[in-house]
Amino acid sequence: MISYTEDLIANIIATNFDSLDKETVERAKWRILDSVGVIIAGANGVGNDALLKLVKKWGGPEESTILVHGGKALAQNVAMMNSLMMRSFDFEAIEAEGENKTSSPAHISGSTVPTALAMAEKQAASGKDMIAALVLGDDVACRIAAASGFDVYGGWDNTGTVNAFGATAIAGKMLNLNQRQMRDAFGIVLNQLGGTMENVNDKAMTFKLPIALAARNGIFAAELAQQGFHGPKDALFGNKGYFAQYTKNADTRNLTRDLGKKFFADCVIKPYASCRATHPSIDAVMKIVTSQEISIDDIEKIIIHVTPRTLKGFVGQPFVIGETPQVDAAFSIRYTAACAILRKSVRPEHFTLEAITDPGVNTLLDKMELVDTLPPNEYQTAEVDIIMKGGEKYHARTDVPKGDIFKNPMTQEEIISKYKLNVAYSKTISEQKAEEALRMLLSLEELDDIRKLTGLLC
Repeated sequence: MISYTEDLIANIIATNFDSLDKETVERAKWRILDSVGVIIAGANGVGNDALLKLVKKWGGPEESTILVHGGKALAQNVAMMNSLMMRSFDFEAIEAEGENKTSSPAHISGSTVPTALAMAEKQAASGKDMIAALVLGDDVACRIAAASGFDVYGGWDNTGTVNAFGATAIAGKMLNLNQRQMRDAFGIVLNQLGGTMENVNDKAMTFKLPIALAARNGIFAAELAQQGFHGPKDALFGNKGYFAQYTKNADTRNLTRDLGKKFFADCVIKPYASCRATHPSIDAVMKIVTSQEISIDDIEKIIIHVTPRTLKGFVGQPFVIGETPQVDAAFSIRYTAACAILRKSVRPEHFTLEAITDPGVNTLLDKMELVDTLPPNEYQTAEVDIIMKGGEKYHARTDVPKGDIFKNPMTQEEIISKYKLNVAYSKTISEQKAEEALRMLLSLEELDDIRKLTGLLC
């Protein structure tokens, strides 16, 4: 199977911006725009200050810009820092696209976009070069993710596994690695894969660490390979390679199908700042509260219907405020549904301790029940019943939650609005700089030097 790995690497080396179709380029630009806004919103997320202090303490050559906070550091450390900020509110693009517009659980952009930004700045690259590198890294990560059979209720967190290969591909492309060097880089990063879903089970702030480490590790692996350091011959299919070590139900038959013709990537841009598994319930609630005038005092009962798997999983558990309230809330169907009823939105500003402990939220939580009445074979579905004291009953169902670019997309206007709302929430970037950055992001392929963009974002 070594030919599969070599084929992936050969495609990374041979493909440039002119090889990309218009739709692929446009999708990449929307992901980058969304990612920049999410990084800005998450700049001061819980725990970020700890890593920021370390990155600044470590110092080193000023290769890339720490977004929002300013200052420069090693590209690998900057990518890690920016990635951590991007993951802070679980608001980044998700879902690895596969064959025939299918998808599998993933958060690839959270590693790949910060890696591409940091490396493009380090190399003084153009917008075209950055887009090409990002598209290739996303494609590699998506193809591996789709083949992996990943289960969010298993053990590994794939933000720390497949993302690392994507980040390595981006860094290697930016450094113009040859076939042997890229093979070595994949072998080097194989030794740095990791991440556990226990972070999410425990609602710990470390839930956002694997995605950030993947960004750092990809750059390190590419730079070390550039210096002549060798790795295993086949990082993916070796006897103890990625698929042997990290997957249980892998299906690699389509790994290289249409390679160089189709470029896969995250296919969901999130409308809500919470775990995707909470979005079906949020959407169902939103259908009701945006079409009916409902006072929370007049609600008798709220019944949320989910699958047995969802009810047993981390988002279906009773809402309890622990050491990291924002994480507790972001991974809770109960809290996010209550938030949607109360505020008709679920955004970063709704995850402060004050917002989480709002008496209105507690009122709604006391009236809420989750039941596993949906068929076990359904995926990302939910139904909500809101029963009023006067006897009225409002019902809504979600078959595909908002954000899926193929089945229920956010509009371009909604994506731009999300960016602007994130900037306004953060209060760290001036409106003038944010607007100038927006213009650059919307025409990124025309930018001759990424440093002009990153200079605006701090």
